[in-house]
Amino acid sequence: MSEVRLSVEPRTEFGKGAARRTRRAGKIPAVLYGHGSDPRHLSLPAIEFARVVRENGSNAVITLDVENSSELALTKTIVVHPLKNYIEHVDLLVVKRGEKVTVDVPVVITGDAAPGTLVSQDLDALQVEVEALQIPEQVEVSVEGLEAGTQINASQVQLPKGAELVTDGEYLVVAVNEAPNEAAMEGQVDAEGAGVVEDQPESTEE
Repeated sequence: MSEVRLSVEPRTEFGKGAARRTRRAGKIPAVLYGHGSDPRHLSLPAIEFARVVRENGSNAVITLDVENSSELALTKTIVVHPLKNYIEHVDLLVVKRGEKVTVDVPVVITGDAAPGTLVSQDLDALQVEVEALQIPEQVEVSVEGLEAGTQINASQVQLPKGAELVTDGEYLVVAVNEAPNEAAMEGQVDAEGAGVVEDQPESTEE
């Protein structure tokens, strides 16, 4: 993951109204905390920060230039508007060079399993401990040529050098199952319809 820099500004206004004004100005309200320091309220340039996340992932590490000083920060939480899809708020965590952090890294499946199989993914991310400047954007799990019945647990996923698994190693990440044939699918449909009883008219007898 490449290191990036952003010029940011301190925020002195708070509350929903102030946050709206910040966003209208093309900036994102953010809070920087960690290492025992008081939280610092900042404004991030919206377009530049969105590009950083797009190019470096949601665990981006950023050097923040603010008021003639610099802070190295890990992007900890990004709140996105559920309908309009813009970033509403960001939480940033102060980190030091060489310091290890615990983050969730996305799991990406690559390759094609054997013909006649169906691949299911049980975990979308693995929690790992890694140096702040060495956070991988993703970890890949290859299913190339795997036969039905194959299971890959968290402990079997190859992590980048220096990264240690925090997620329970027994957790199932990927399973390769036999794909259901047409007859099996039709049988399932029939089974789902079985046992359905139509409503009977109420008796008029007292």
